[in-house]
Amino acid sequence: MSSTSTTTERTGSGLGLLAVLMPAILVTVAASDMVNLMLPTIGSEFGASEAELAWVVTGFLLMFSVGIPLYGRVSDRVSLRRLFAFALLTYALGNLICAISSSLVVLVAGRIVTGIGAAAIPVLSIIAVTTLLPPERRGVGIGVVSAGAGVGTAVGPALGGGIGDALSWQALFWIMLVVSLLLLVPALRVLPDETPRGSGRLDLPGGLLLGLGAGLVLFGMTRAQVSGFAEPLSWGSLVVAIAALSLFGLRTVRVDQPFVPPALFTNRVYRTGIVVAFLAMVVNLGGLVFVPLMLVEVNELSPSRGALVMIPAGVVTALVAPWIGRLAGRADARLLVLLGLGLIGLFSLFLSSFTGDSSVAFAGVGILGLSIGFMFVMTTIISAAARELPPEKTGVGLGILQGAQFLGAGTGPAVFGVLLSARQEGGDGAVNPLFDGADGFAYSDVFLAMAAVVVLALVVASRMRPGARTGADVAPVEPPNASSRS
Repeated sequence: MSSTSTTTERTGSGLGLLAVLMPAILVTVAASDMVNLMLPTIGSEFGASEAELAWVVTGFLLMFSVGIPLYGRVSDRVSLRRLFAFALLTYALGNLICAISSSLVVLVAGRIVTGIGAAAIPVLSIIAVTTLLPPERRGVGIGVVSAGAGVGTAVGPALGGGIGDALSWQALFWIMLVVSLLLLVPALRVLPDETPRGSGRLDLPGGLLLGLGAGLVLFGMTRAQVSGFAEPLSWGSLVVAIAALSLFGLRTVRVDQPFVPPALFTNRVYRTGIVVAFLAMVVNLGGLVFVPLMLVEVNELSPSRGALVMIPAGVVTALVAPWIGRLAGRADARLLVLLGLGLIGLFSLFLSSFTGDSSVAFAGVGILGLSIGFMFVMTTIISAAARELPPEKTGVGLGILQGAQFLGAGTGPAVFGVLLSARQEGGDGAVNPLFDGADGFAYSDVFLAMAAVVVLALVVASRMRPGARTGADVAPVEPPNASSRS
């Protein structure tokens, strides 16, 4: 009996599976930036500098970026139940360390452990939906899981700031600890324990080079957001990252069984989707970071109140996600991606034109439009990739796709942050002629730059050729008996 049929029997229509995956991905994605608004309080308690406090976020993000492609590859060899249980228990352990930490060093160590566990949840959730749900329900499943990630990203800062102000910053980690343990039992029930029949050895050196490169890219971008690209730690990290990724590329074409099979990239839909996912995430995270920051600096709201503008976008996204997922499973993938990018570009221009207005309503509308457009893009790309990838390479393929998406999340705020600082120092007015506000011209230029990135993404996405996977698109990379979930 196949994994899909077994899971269907165990969870009915798949509701039980989604009831576990959505909250799991929501809390782990929210954990990435839920402590942002509490960093000043943590710094005061531990007597830490801003640079030292940055490691509370950076430590988590480094493990997250390194872990995503690794978990995707390992999922082709280890059962989903065991990997998911390991991830939840590791995530719980990390939160426990954070909750009882008595120094900044212990807190950062806890965040690193938390990141190791959290990195598995998004990629394993997508793999679970695409391999365990019947084809007619996969689109909805991908939409629901993507909604969890979107809501977690949108409400993370507001949730963290609200709970931290009402209780304490330690309460954030106690709550995440309890939630992860509560999810463990149902996860063990709905996820299958079948071991995928992967063949050949695992290219661990290649995986380590890929993880090192991805982690250093994120670290360099994070440092650039704080200190600029001229800082040695920023550009030095990026130089070493390029070297590691270059070595990874050389190893990929030279070894017999590389960590990432090159044949995956012979499929135009898949390789185009990776680029579009990266660019779309650059813009999406740019909006999620700089809209609330603009409300704090330009509209003079408190950080916690500024983050509240994200909540309506998170709620609406969660409501429309299943419909978008259903549509992604039936409609032309290229048209849906172009539609989503069009919405992102339109609302980026909207934000660029109205950032100087005293009302926060424009910011709320702008971030809502960005979120819906991004949901169209990512849900469609994931659905298309799941159809195009060979079954035995679903794990590594989706892991690389989500890794590219997450690198975009680190790149966007860093690049736009440098632009914001440069424009604030320049002080010569907004580039967008539609902007007529007295303040916020630098933010107008940031949102205009986001729209320019969308134009590039539209050019790339126009090459996304729809259609079912064929032998010409993806060459066989495993023997026929290596199917991972039959």
